[in-house]
Amino acid sequence: MRLRSLGAALAVTAALTALPLTTTPAAAAETPLSQGKSATASSTENAGTPAADAVDGSTATRWSSAASDNQWLQVDLGTSASVTQVVLNWEAAYGKDYKVQISNDGSTWTDLRSVTGGDGGIDTLDVSGQGRYVRMLGVHRATTWGYSLWEFQVYGTAGGTQTGCGTANAAQGRPASASSTENAGTPASAAFDGSTTTRWSSQPADPQWLQVDLGSVQTVCKVDLTWEAAYGKDFQIQASADGQSWTTLKSVTGATGGTASYDVSGSGRYVRIYGTARGTGYGYSLWEVAVHTTGTGVPPVQGGGDLGPNVIVVDPSTPNLQQKFDQVFAQQESAQFGSGRYQFLLKPGTYNGINAQLGFYTSVSGLGLNPDDTQINGDITVDAGWFNGNATQNFWRSAENLAITPSNGTDRWAVAQAAPFRRIHVKGGLNLAPNGYGWASGGYIADSKIDGTVGPYSQQQWYTRDSSVGGWTNGVWNMTFTGVQGAPATNFDSGPYTTLDTTPVSREKPFLYLDGSAYKVFVPAKRTNARGVSWPANAGTSIPLDRFYVVKPGATAATINQALAQGLNLLFTPGVYHLDRTIEVTRADTVVLGLGLATLVPDNGVDAMHVADVDGVRLAGFLIDAGPVNSDTLLRIGTPGATADHSANPTTMQDVFIRIGGAGPGLATNSVVVNSNNTVIDHTWIWRADHGSGVGWETNRADYGLRVNGNDVLATGLFVEHFNKYDVYWSGERGRTIFFQNEKAYDAPNAAAITHDGIVGYAAYKVADTVTTHEAWGLGSYCNYTADPSIVQAHGFQVPVKPGIKMHDLLVISLGGMGQYAHVVNDTGAPTSGTSTVPSKVVQFP
Repeated sequence: MRLRSLGAALAVTAALTALPLTTTPAAAAETPLSQGKSATASSTENAGTPAADAVDGSTATRWSSAASDNQWLQVDLGTSASVTQVVLNWEAAYGKDYKVQISNDGSTWTDLRSVTGGDGGIDTLDVSGQGRYVRMLGVHRATTWGYSLWEFQVYGTAGGTQTGCGTANAAQGRPASASSTENAGTPASAAFDGSTTTRWSSQPADPQWLQVDLGSVQTVCKVDLTWEAAYGKDFQIQASADGQSWTTLKSVTGATGGTASYDVSGSGRYVRIYGTARGTGYGYSLWEVAVHTTGTGVPPVQGGGDLGPNVIVVDPSTPNLQQKFDQVFAQQESAQFGSGRYQFLLKPGTYNGINAQLGFYTSVSGLGLNPDDTQINGDITVDAGWFNGNATQNFWRSAENLAITPSNGTDRWAVAQAAPFRRIHVKGGLNLAPNGYGWASGGYIADSKIDGTVGPYSQQQWYTRDSSVGGWTNGVWNMTFTGVQGAPATNFDSGPYTTLDTTPVSREKPFLYLDGSAYKVFVPAKRTNARGVSWPANAGTSIPLDRFYVVKPGATAATINQALAQGLNLLFTPGVYHLDRTIEVTRADTVVLGLGLATLVPDNGVDAMHVADVDGVRLAGFLIDAGPVNSDTLLRIGTPGATADHSANPTTMQDVFIRIGGAGPGLATNSVVVNSNNTVIDHTWIWRADHGSGVGWETNRADYGLRVNGNDVLATGLFVEHFNKYDVYWSGERGRTIFFQNEKAYDAPNAAAITHDGIVGYAAYKVADTVTTHEAWGLGSYCNYTADPSIVQAHGFQVPVKPGIKMHDLLVISLGGMGQYAHVVNDTGAPTSGTSTVPSKVVQFP
């Protein structure tokens, strides 16, 4: 902390109890446990400020991070230690709010100390904890720079009081597998059966491996190997959280067989012996493998189990089934900002005479592997009777993975934003307008077959992807299609249509299904240049439910993070989940799937979720609702400065919705920040509320909707509305957007409040001046400046004028004359005028 004058110090004496003390370290004469140890960080400002410089014992070198909140610096003490004190020597760019945390495995963290209102200098924190890893987790910076530490010093006693290495064999009787077996009499399981008269043996080739599933992530301290005559000369003992990414705990060369014990240090759910050189001409053969673990005092999180109180599983014989649908609808029909969350799961079969009306936060899905496995002779209906025939607020509901034969030949799906219609076979027509053809503002269809005609009627805009339709009657302003068989031809110069033959990159949303009586999650494969539906071919993989932590109401963020650290995926059952810390998704190919619009609410200004810069994470089917204390970023995909190529296996964000305000005051500087390259954003509604509770220019302030820093990011079905500054700010190279819908913030108090750089109004979609290549199709921005209808926004879209920038089919609209646009894109495009809600268009720019 910085020194104060005596008068100032006296004035704040009472407040110091919440702040770190400035005493000289009690162990100042000691060498810190952290000095010279391995250090890592979430980011570095540049090559001259690496993480290692904060633990090198010199106050002339430093670590500094990228200029954003939620950064961390961590040190590996090399062994478990009893930690008693942590000293942070800040450079001028210090942390105002931060945590010091400890971990046994570098994944699951425990808070040692939370600091709020720090003011830099030297912070000396007395703590008490046991672990191998210690980190500073920044929550809020004090300056516009990142976090910068001259030194990060950890004091205590190596070894400490951690529970000793257990004598029990954690591997005995556990599921085992191997790269090969010599014959049926030498299976992998024989090396873990507790008997020295049975054995595993492999084929006579290098390399070979044998692995065991311990059932949960555990801290491994010793491995005993009892070799048969065919032993391994060179081999590695490895551990993994997921059975895919492996860490070597011990490398052994020149072994001579027999029985040997190896002290190791690491954690994982899976342990394997990976042989690289045999000691004989035979294969590898082990009588027994014993794995010993260290108790942590924290029981493992179990995967699988029931689906919680808000999932309603039915089959065709379920009594009073229509009544079940009606009861939920009566509760949810107008509960726009309520806390109820429900998921109907329909087992395969034929359901006759059903009309499933869907209200807010209600989802209905079939449990077959294919949509036609679950047949409804009836309807799934969304209408707008609750809002006098106006469907513009029919948000937050979904239907998925079933077939409908509508009772009158046409199903009604009159929705607004955040209401996906996925993987549906409609054996008839589909009406997207409410009864009476009132206003409607949707919408999204993907991976669906509509045998009859789709009638949008009063729908303002719509995006349809990788589907087939029997016909399409009309459009109002912006109807965009990619990879849709039967779609109308492009006519944007004179009509509403933008049509691309294929979708460049797509991967359908993961979904829950029944394999016999066992629940599994199907994870569809990536497609390139797709056209039409992905089923029934169903390329992809299935993950059993026991590989998921089934999150139920009341679960804590600590338990959720522990489950992730164990290598489990997440299945959020319907409910509202308050988070006192950020959910950290760090493992490649993790699936985070929500049912029934499960809702995450970050408390006390934490971010809701961070995804590491890894391959293939799937985020799908949940809502993040900002809390009343400002979060820096509600959802961050990839670490700042991420550079890895994920083109073969991108992270996908599908039906993930963001809300700031409406259910109550909410604050967030950034809603979604994408740092990882090649990320695919497939249908999102990022919404700063214009109505509901806790709504006002500063009451639910949120400056940015979507910020894209990664390269080669694709957005298909992008809905972003009402932000205080830019709704979309795109800084990455080679970005592509297919369909964009936007309204500018209704409540801008006057032109001065949104004037910047001599420009009136922040563009709805801004491509940074540094970008050289960017392309987009089918984009619309609408203004409805109800607080000051005299505002004339300079333009809806702002992009650099360069050969690699290509913008197709843009429009701006003044809704009833409540404000106007001077241009469409940059200084191009005719102004809007009057109250007749006529679009101003640009077909191609530049």
